[in-house]
Amino acid sequence: MKKKILASLLLSTVLVSQTAVLTTVRAETTDEKIAAQDNKISSLTAQQQEAQKQVDQIQGQVSTIQSEQASLQAENEKLQAESKKLEGEITELSKNIVARNASLEKQARSAQTNGAATSYINTIVNSKSITEAISRVAAMSEIVSANNKMLEQQKADKKAISDKQVANNEAINTVIANQQKLADDAQALTTKQAELKVAELNLAAEKTTAEGEKASLLEKKAAAEAEARAAAEAEAAYRARQTSQQQSVVASGNTSFSAQVQATSTTDEEDSSYTPAPAPAPARQRPTYSSNASSYPTGECTWGAKTLAPWAGDYWGNGAQWATSAAAAGFRTGSTPQVGAIACWNDGGYGHVAVVTAVSSSTRIQVSESNYGGDRTIGNKRGWFNPTTTSEGYVTYIYPN
Repeated sequence: MKKKILASLLLSTVLVSQTAVLTTVRAETTDEKIAAQDNKISSLTAQQQEAQKQVDQIQGQVSTIQSEQASLQAENEKLQAESKKLEGEITELSKNIVARNASLEKQARSAQTNGAATSYINTIVNSKSITEAISRVAAMSEIVSANNKMLEQQKADKKAISDKQVANNEAINTVIANQQKLADDAQALTTKQAELKVAELNLAAEKTTAEGEKASLLEKKAAAEAEARAAAEAEAAYRARQTSQQQSVVASGNTSFSAQVQATSTTDEEDSSYTPAPAPAPARQRPTYSSNASSYPTGECTWGAKTLAPWAGDYWGNGAQWATSAAAAGFRTGSTPQVGAIACWNDGGYGHVAVVTAVSSSTRIQVSESNYGGDRTIGNKRGWFNPTTTSEGYVTYIYPN
């Protein structure tokens, strides 16, 4: 009996011990699985955070570009309004200067013909009384005083128009630079938006747990990556074209008016019967300008005209403003084309300028120009054409002498 009881006690002890061991093993296995799952969750969380970081970074770049575009657009609108205001003021000053020039030249010719000093003395000598002599002297003094005031006003207006032309040119040049930056930003924005789409899909793929949905997201991500690569390649090609075009434009500036005249197409014979009406030589002094075109944006029509006609002004504004600015500076302007003259078209907007290289008649000429039809290099782009029927507006010529 004692043996049976002892055996039972031993068996119970063994069973209890085995159960405890099995329970311990099972607990350790579960803890390891939980720890492994925690590690997996932690790893996925880190991947999601990295993907979110990438999304935030690219989104910030997109927002920066969009903000810059809005700022540049606002600046351009402000500058264009300022340029339009300056253009009106320059036109008004030019009219006043040209009118005074005509009046002063008329007085100068009269003085040369009649003799100013002799006329002044005769006016006094021929007076019938001292009172009349005093009145005539007073009248002559008023005329001299008025002439002096006219000269002072002429000087002030010439200073004012010069200052406004510089300010106008700066505004125009900034607008053109901003427009180029907007075009560059548009290309960069397309690339960044494509990259953002990739990053957003990558983040969505990291967050999803359903294998089927994840596979679909990964397919979309691959397609978005292909689009991003295409956008990046398009941007690189755009920048390469810009660089190549700029090099061609700059190279085309290494020319001269005589070289352009020699290169003028003469496939059609000129009308030998056409003789431009001779114009009188100017009786006034004109300012001397720099011989380079650096004051105008490279590739613009104004840059091309200044390159071929270094005698043109440094700050004459847009093409539409050149005739007005030239007249104020003392240059002859008219409607008759002449070789060497600058043709200025005014369409109510920016206008256009070119240098005349051949003349067959008033309705048949050839010119060398830049920024015509999107081609920013200097050259003869049109052959023979009628300057009075173009889309650029009505034409006025500025003569070099």
